[in-house]
Amino acid sequence: MSGEERTSSVSQTSMEEGAVFTRGDLMHHVAVTSLTSSLGLMAIYAVDLIDLIFISMLGQKELAAAAGYASSLMFFTSAVCIGISIAAGALVSKSIGMRAVAEARDQATTVAVLSVLVSVVQPVLMLAYVDELLGLLGATGEVAEMAARYLWIVLPFTFVSGLSMVSVAAIRAHGDAKHGTYPALAGALTNGVLDPLFIFALGFGLEGAAMATVAARLVTLAFAAGYAIRLHRSFAPVRLMVLVQNAGAACAIGIPAILTNLATPVGTAIITREMARFGPDAVAGMAIVGRLVPVAFSVVIATSGAVGPIVGQNLGAGFLKRIRRTMDAGLLFIFLYVLVMSGILFLLRHSIADLFSATGQTRSLVLLFCGPLALAHYFNGAISVAGATFENLGHPLRSTLMNWGRSTLGTLPFVMIGAELFGAKGILIGQAAGGVVFAFLSVFLAMFMLYRPARRIRKHGFSREAMKHDLMYFGRG
Repeated sequence: MSGEERTSSVSQTSMEEGAVFTRGDLMHHVAVTSLTSSLGLMAIYAVDLIDLIFISMLGQKELAAAAGYASSLMFFTSAVCIGISIAAGALVSKSIGMRAVAEARDQATTVAVLSVLVSVVQPVLMLAYVDELLGLLGATGEVAEMAARYLWIVLPFTFVSGLSMVSVAAIRAHGDAKHGTYPALAGALTNGVLDPLFIFALGFGLEGAAMATVAARLVTLAFAAGYAIRLHRSFAPVRLMVLVQNAGAACAIGIPAILTNLATPVGTAIITREMARFGPDAVAGMAIVGRLVPVAFSVVIATSGAVGPIVGQNLGAGFLKRIRRTMDAGLLFIFLYVLVMSGILFLLRHSIADLFSATGQTRSLVLLFCGPLALAHYFNGAISVAGATFENLGHPLRSTLMNWGRSTLGTLPFVMIGAELFGAKGILIGQAAGGVVFAFLSVFLAMFMLYRPARRIRKHGFSREAMKHDLMYFGRG
């Protein structure tokens, strides 16, 4: 009898209805969860892309550049919210796998409270130094002023996004990918309807796009919290003692996850500052590429989020082989998707550039992204899948180190060399090259960690004490 079969006392409890990821085909779980989750993400990012199209229609490249600078700073708040929601997904999915439903609710509530606290403090600090932060990115003059006005409207509502992400993470931890998608779709629809109204009909311009974003965030929260509470009773009444008891576990995952996610906007800030050397046209091109990436590769982004709950439930159930196969399925699924999407982008590259009325250097950057550089997003996806595996197996610091390495050592020297050799195009080329290096390193470390228990069993045989040790190694003890 295999090691997994001998963990029957844990495994049987995981076969309850809530722990859907502990049974069935893993490629099916990864594909379905990724595709359904990506619908909401794609809708949100598509609306962001439409924002930029509308802004480009106003005929001022400075507005597009301002949107790019504002987005770079907003990535920091989003990264923090995503990091906190990762803690919710990891803790709740693991408790569900162990059939500890009451504990899962208490953990979700604790993370939600922490999310509100952090999402209030962070925007206050950022807005107090917004001019200095924009200056660090290279924004000056009227462009910096426009970006600041946008941020003053959007950043105070960061806590709304934080609560939405925690609610969605709790929904998906139950294996409910469908209802985890609807909130984002509702928010995107709201944004899409209000954008032309505020930007053109009411004449608010860039500030109108910010107002539409705030309205969309409120609608998203209404749907997310509603589904989490009504369908899954995901949250419990707030109790101080329970918050104190669970805060340690939430912070143990959440803080490294926040640090991990902060690496991406740091890398974006480095690229933005390097692009600023080549003028507003280059920054506008980078802004367009920055909005195209999440739309075209929302499925890749969603796959890392899909892998987390699957790993968490199987960890709670003690199914170590299924954890290993989950990562294999995630990497294969991303490879197939990136291959297909890159081909579509290449065929539509000129039409996409025309859509933004892109000319000169702006157009050359868009065409470069829609060409061979699109394939490089497989490596970014591989880093994300490896990171999700680290985080849900109780080793979030490994994910932190990999992402910070990718966003610093894997970004700055590569983009500087690329800029010297090929100008603005070289910045995008250098960014892609750095991702390849750290993708191989991340996947290697994840595979080494996942196959360590199997090597130990082959060498020393199976015992319950050894299985307990392996589960503690994966962060369960």
